[in-house]
Amino acid sequence: MIIDAKNLIAGRIGTVAAKKALGGETISIINAEQAVITGAKVWLLKEFARKKQSKDARKGPFYPRQPERILKRIIRGMVPYKTTHGREAFARIKCYVGVPEEFVGKKAETIKGADVGKLTTPRYMTIKDLSKSIGGMK
Repeated sequence: MIIDAKNLIAGRIGTVAAKKALGGETISIINAEQAVITGAKVWLLKEFARKKQSKDARKGPFYPRQPERILKRIIRGMVPYKTTHGREAFARIKCYVGVPEEFVGKKAETIKGADVGKLTTPRYMTIKDLSKSIGGMK
């Protein structure tokens, strides 16, 4: 299954991807940088900066800066990744920035209930903007 994350809410993508992966399906998420995280921009930036600073550089926890890894970390929270079944399911989920050559011309699905137009307030931020602000993308 190929999911196009453009203008979709990251958490909603995660629930669908986790459920399908636990069922044995391989999930590829393209345009991960265009997925959306809901919340006020100031709060989101402050929260990610806090996570980045409140860790031990050698022991963790480790938080990613690249957009595809941020999305995969969000999905990880929805999979029981510490069990064998969950680890295998998590390995079946792949996230990509943009559209790789192997998926050009293939039909990418979208998730109906995950569109950003569903939000009642314009309080959201793309993963690309978040990644740029914490030093992941240029």
